Amino acid sequence: MEHVRAFLDERIAERKSSYADISRLIGRNPAYIQQFIKRGTPRRLEEQDRRIIARFLGISEHLLSGFPLRETEPPQPLTRARSMPVPRLSLGASAGGGTLDIEERSMESVAIDCRWLQEIGVRPPHVSIIRVDGESMTPTLNHGDEIMVDHSDNMSRLRDGIYVLRLDDVLLVKRIAMGPRRDEFSIVSDNILYPSWSNVDPALVAIIGRVVWAGRIFR
Repeated sequence: MEHVRAFLDERIAERKSSYADISRLIGRNPAYIQQFIKRGTPRRLEEQDRRIIARFLGISEHLLSGFPLRETEPPQPLTRARSMPVPRLSLGASAGGGTLDIEERSMESVAIDCRWLQEIGVRPPHVSIIRVDGESMTPTLNHGDEIMVDHSDNMSRLRDGIYVLRLDDVLLVKRIAMGPRRDEFSIVSDNILYPSWSNVDPALVAIIGRVVWAGRIFR
């Protein structure tokens, strides 16, 4: 399996992705692929994980299996994936008083059309879907809405918009309003019944990603 790990390492680098990106893509903890490549744990990737990774990298799933190709088995064609699985994380980004980020792991994945992701300017390994908890962002976001978060859009590109952020070990979804100086901004609740914070020190905030899409169920 050593040649499989080396091959996967090269393909990830060529795609300009990271180990954590590919781990999130298959709904695993961020260190999963790094441990596979660098430590050989697990010894072999599961079939479903191989299939998802291969589709994203545009390679044959068999190349990640470590099994020899049977003479009667033709190689799989390299086709561009029409849809990609986007992890739905088992945590809520609070739009209220705040929730502790205890279990940041994937519950399941949702198949999203690759062309649509490209149209909104995001890449599959860098996005996840998170549920909104609370009412502090109404009417923009309601309790129970699901948001798509672009994790590559972080502090280095910070601008006005809605972000998922971590403040004092609490995961929040709030509006960011940039101040007149680059080294300060405001954290705003769209619901006036909830507090906002002005002139926030960026060193106190971890930007998880920018909200690029929101969906809700109408009842």
